[in-house]
Amino acid sequence: MAKFLGAGGLTPLQAVWVRMAGAAILLIVLLAVLKPKALRVPPGKRGFFAAYALIAVAGVQALFFLAITRLPVGVVLLLEYTAPVLVVFWVRFVRHVRLPRSAYAGAVIVLVGLAVVVEIWQGMSLDGIGLILGLVAAACCAGYFLMSDGFGGDVDPLGLIVWGLAGAAVVLLPLSQAWDIPWAAFGTSVTLGGNTIPMAVAALWLIAIATVLAYVTGVSAVRRLSAAVGATVASLEVVMGAVIAWILLREHLGVAQIAGGAIVLAGALLAQTATSGVSRTIEEEAAQRVGSPGASTALSRSFARTATAPAADDDA
Repeated sequence: MAKFLGAGGLTPLQAVWVRMAGAAILLIVLLAVLKPKALRVPPGKRGFFAAYALIAVAGVQALFFLAITRLPVGVVLLLEYTAPVLVVFWVRFVRHVRLPRSAYAGAVIVLVGLAVVVEIWQGMSLDGIGLILGLVAAACCAGYFLMSDGFGGDVDPLGLIVWGLAGAAVVLLPLSQAWDIPWAAFGTSVTLGGNTIPMAVAALWLIAIATVLAYVTGVSAVRRLSAAVGATVASLEVVMGAVIAWILLREHLGVAQIAGGAIVLAGALLAQTATSGVSRTIEEEAAQRVGSPGASTALSRSFARTATAPAADDDA
């Protein structure tokens, strides 16, 4: 849908701004009616909310949208899906938490898969700037996972999402030069890959389905699924994103991209499954220490929330 907006005259950052601002307004209205308490920002959490908006929302979305102007959607999704591997390295080398060898094996497999995707034996046939943008987006996505440690009982996830979206819209306002958006273009239709879609429909889909519905269902899912199961479900985003882009945009992936993509997903799932096993062990030990079966550490919460992968939730 973002590519349809781009073809209609919006720059990548303007498309991001429309998405962020539109989703923020829609969610604020919904929460004001259905759950007004969720809109409250707890005392002392303003800095965290601001960082979340800047890194976990604005950074991920803006870099993703810039990357898909230079690379196929499926390839950019694969790059972003390296975020869980970056989290693995952060936990091991910054937090000094020992992880199973399978976690590192998964990380190596991901790197091998990415090398296949970019066809490194041909000197990287994909756009170099696009690759850099996609990898930095993955780093911001990893920041999203790690910032999950800041969640407390006084923070409503839906409130964090809505203010993250609103904050991202504010941050991106001058960068996107939203005042120059060709609003008249939303009354026209755009044709890509042989498919014609009204600009207004593409924008509404991007806002309501790919952002609001994706974030809300992601928050709901993470409370019901383990990290391992969530990772398996989240991996479908890469496959579906590539398939939909293939159908709507005629972005045909080569044999190397398909094979490398399968390797990347396998490695990411192996790494996530291994780390989720560690988080469950830590959680059980913490519960035993305090005598409460519901006790949980920041680390276990962090990996539990990897089931919501944003870019992935929301990026395509």
